[in-house]
Amino acid sequence: MISPPAGCARCPRLVALRLRVRDEFPAYHAAPVRSFGPATARLLVVGLAPALHGANASGRPFMGDQSGALIYRALYDYGFASRPEAAGAGDGLELDDCRITNVVKCLPPQNKPVAAEVNACNPFLASELVAPRVLLALGGVAHKAVVRALGARQRDFVFGHGVEHALGGGQMLIDSYHCSRYNVNTKRLTEAMFSKVFARARDCVDGRGLPARVAAP
Repeated sequence: MISPPAGCARCPRLVALRLRVRDEFPAYHAAPVRSFGPATARLLVVGLAPALHGANASGRPFMGDQSGALIYRALYDYGFASRPEAAGAGDGLELDDCRITNVVKCLPPQNKPVAAEVNACNPFLASELVAPRVLLALGGVAHKAVVRALGARQRDFVFGHGVEHALGGGQMLIDSYHCSRYNVNTKRLTEAMFSKVFARARDCVDGRGLPARVAAP
């Protein structure tokens, strides 16, 4: 697995924002955010990018924002996390058989990375995809980035909430709407829907049952 260096300069727009954030919030991490969880994990959760006051501040994916509150609760409920919330550095939170990463490692303006930035980080994502049995993509951008990193054709794997894609070699991709504030507030994604996706991920990690809905080439 490979990670971007602390001073990664692949994306000029993101570097400029990173420097501005450091000036405004000197205590923030404000650097590429590394994946969290054991490298041998059978579940890999793939998010979009660090949030300004979330992972960009803490240095841990999904820590400190509303999305993180939902994710860590779901991970705890299904046995992937030692605590139901991420409280900060030194909180004792550990992930069990789960790893969390982001498609883009640095904070993007307005939480919206452009295609060039997604592509610049794709080799880092690709290096994460070998070990897991189950890949859980949060949102369409994450889904497409995973498909690209696997060297597959986008038209063979169409995103849809709760849709499962057989990838070969016993590996599976499960899609979910992103647990963003917008999706949750508009009820596009409910806690029950999100919980159901993680329940399915738990079953697939443990090898229980066949995919309920599989899209394969």
